[in-house]
Amino acid sequence: MDTRKKIPQGFIYFFGSFGGILFGYDIGVMTGALPFLQHDWNLQNSAGVVGWITSAVMFGAIFGGVLAGNWSDKLGRRKMILISSLVFALGSVLSGISPNNGQYYLIVVRIFLGLAVGASSALVPAYMSEMAPANLRGRLSGINQTMICLGMLISYVMDFLLKGLPEQLAWRLMLGLAAVPAVILFLGVLKLPESPRFLVKNNRLAEAKLVLSYIRPADQVESELKNIQETAIDDKEVSKNTSVKTLFSGKYRYLVIAGIGVAAFQQFQGANAIFYYIPLIIEKATGKAASSVLMWPIVQGILLVLGSLLFLVIADKFNRRTLLTLGGTVMGLSFILPAILKFLFPSMSPMMIVLFLCIYVAFYSFTWAPLTWVIVGEMFPLAVRGKASGIASSANWIGSFLIGLLFPIMTENMSQEIVFAIFGIICLLGVLFIRTRVPETKGHTLEEIEKQGVFKENDIKNKSMKDTTINSY
Repeated sequence: MDTRKKIPQGFIYFFGSFGGILFGYDIGVMTGALPFLQHDWNLQNSAGVVGWITSAVMFGAIFGGVLAGNWSDKLGRRKMILISSLVFALGSVLSGISPNNGQYYLIVVRIFLGLAVGASSALVPAYMSEMAPANLRGRLSGINQTMICLGMLISYVMDFLLKGLPEQLAWRLMLGLAAVPAVILFLGVLKLPESPRFLVKNNRLAEAKLVLSYIRPADQVESELKNIQETAIDDKEVSKNTSVKTLFSGKYRYLVIAGIGVAAFQQFQGANAIFYYIPLIIEKATGKAASSVLMWPIVQGILLVLGSLLFLVIADKFNRRTLLTLGGTVMGLSFILPAILKFLFPSMSPMMIVLFLCIYVAFYSFTWAPLTWVIVGEMFPLAVRGKASGIASSANWIGSFLIGLLFPIMTENMSQEIVFAIFGIICLLGVLFIRTRVPETKGHTLEEIEKQGVFKENDIKNKSMKDTTINSY
């Protein structure tokens, strides 16, 4: 009889998703820190440097996602989350003690910090999807997005509270205080169990059964353990011969492309242009100093948190594809309409674009923001989950990096309305991708999704062979 103390489900799901706080805090904190940093280091006319300082975290995250994905298949999801929390804490402290005018130092440190952010974005969805039951996976995986939104809101509030300090101290504290949630995450994850699917994959069946007993009713433990074992056996030989190249050529190609595509579209739609640069957007629209409009990021943060809470209510009541289609369509129109109105009514109030940005954020918050990570967590087969999750995370961060780097440069050369209209077109292309390439996964176990993807890939191959045969006559 096992005498180890049972770990409460709430504790597992809370700290399993707490990495999102780190992810969100770093997304949001630069929004308030940047105006002070720009003035302190005289970077007002250095769009390239500002873009690199802002996007350096995303550049590091590109590699952090891939590395964490690969290593999590060897060391486990839990251990990699612990490592990433330590890297995040160290990177935050090093950012806060940047030497004066140390642009290159800060860029390098933020790239290092990005390794942890990218790791968190890959590891948390995978861990949560492997712990959650099929009928609650959308809701429980959505907790990750709530944590991200809370992290962003906390950073916005901290930026607002610290804005009265001397500018050289204010932005350093804003960046350095990110170490606090990183330490909390480390202490919480120390008590978390490992994913049962990782344990089965590594022949630790007794531990896997014990973990399932924490998070499943007693009468479901044996049947789910059996299903996980069957899939693990089927995938074991595949995983030995799986490389990044074979992800896109084997029987799992359909699901891998679908998951990575959703992750990439989420960022190229331009959301982080708002989250990183909203004070500068309003400054350009109204002429008011960016450091004086730090209430607007808090408004965006509140919209994000409310939207993420709405998602927790509706996550398992609506199909994934339905919510993504709705969100992408409204988001696209929210970006395109200001450009049309500006063309028709040149004297339109410049604050109109801010109203449309709020509509964008509201719909993004309960559709693409949470569902991207739900899909990344549930779409990939066990044999390739670590590698594919890492690549999806990196694709997401490539988009985030490019948006963070190029947005200030684009707005120097084009009107904000035109820049956002470009993002609006990408939103609508994302809807087309959802309708044509992404299968519905709500209510299916991870094993069922895997079989569904294999069948779909076979259908595509058969159709391709049939078309080739027809065209040969």
